[in-house]
Amino acid sequence: MNAFLAPLAGGALIGASAALLLLANGRIAGISGIVGGLLGPASRDWAWRVAFLVGLFAGPALFRATAGHWPQIRIDASWPMLVGAGLLVGFGTRLGSGCTSGHGVCGLARLSPRSLAAVATFMAAAIVTVFLVRHGLVR
Repeated sequence: MNAFLAPLAGGALIGASAALLLLANGRIAGISGIVGGLLGPASRDWAWRVAFLVGLFAGPALFRATAGHWPQIRIDASWPMLVGAGLLVGFGTRLGSGCTSGHGVCGLARLSPRSLAAVATFMAAAIVTVFLVRHGLVR
């Protein structure tokens, strides 16, 4: 039952935090936009961006404090593959004017047609990638 409840609770917390940020600040909880706002020219809205990112990094520590161990993470890819994937994700984020959190969580909730197109593209690319990797066509 925990295999069902933990992801459900995590999804509910993500949705609640995205809704709270939108209602309280009028801002979209898209990670690429939040980080991009910190890396761009100095702006007056840096405090909420830093607080949001601190909250993301505090999540595993909170997990450890409550569960007594760190979350299990397993990555089977090599460093060159991870670097290449990260660069492709960054390129896609700029090309798509947002990331999966901004389009998938917030944009779909706002019924944005642009976000619907972006999420359909993300999902199609993910399905093709998993198919190619699982069938040994790409290593």
